[in-house]
Amino acid sequence: MSELFNVRDKSIVITGGGGVLCSAMAKALAKAGARIAVLDLDEVAAAQVADGIKSSGGLAIAVKCDVLDKESLESAKEEVNSVYGRTDVLINGAGGNKKEATTSPDMAFFDLPKEAVRFVFDLNFLGTLLPSQVFGKEMAEAGAGIILNVSSMCAFAPLTKVAAYSAAKAAVSNFTQWLAVHICQNYSKDVRVNAIAPGFFLTEQNRFLLTDEKTGELTDRGRTIIDHTPMGRFGQAEELIGTVMWLLSDAAKFVTGIVVPIDGGFSAFSGV
Repeated sequence: MSELFNVRDKSIVITGGGGVLCSAMAKALAKAGARIAVLDLDEVAAAQVADGIKSSGGLAIAVKCDVLDKESLESAKEEVNSVYGRTDVLINGAGGNKKEATTSPDMAFFDLPKEAVRFVFDLNFLGTLLPSQVFGKEMAEAGAGIILNVSSMCAFAPLTKVAAYSAAKAAVSNFTQWLAVHICQNYSKDVRVNAIAPGFFLTEQNRFLLTDEKTGELTDRGRTIIDHTPMGRFGQAEELIGTVMWLLSDAAKFVTGIVVPIDGGFSAFSGV
């Protein structure tokens, strides 16, 4: 079984690697013997993750990268390849929401600025598509590789307030299926494309939407989420790792084009 789920010596690029969820993936995969490239627009955050991995005996490099800039992505690929020789796995973890693209008592849907909506859509969708072009092309030419996208439960059923984010993550899920088929039919049967769809995990992006900044108590939105999650709690970043390890290993060798919910039962509960 250890060989079936083996990721040892795989060169793994993680965009958004400085964030809460992706940094947990990076550390766990490094501990399992993978060679990690932590890509992030925030160079300091990327370096902190990479330094933490190295201090624990793992292999990691930090690379500043803008997932919306193809030249930046090409440069990042060259830097990764100069150290590791190739990229075996791409995890498209970069994404997020923007306050200005979120409805609220002070921001009606009818007044959402198109610039904010475009930013959120670009960050999540183009921020997945462009790295897949740059690193995926190398995989297609080599005839082997894995792309793992990070979608969201709001791709299955949109969440209130976050219209742009929900639509963008739905696009990521759809693109995951499209790219899996496209690469198999046109390039290689040994390049797999899948996605995970995390439910509700506390991150720096949503922490103070779901919990009160001063008291730490659940907000109304946070309570609604917990009430609709059969397991009755938020997820822990480490609870993504098992699914990620499966999808990146030979244990999932015949798995491509799927989006896996990791949500504590949220998507299974009708509310009644």
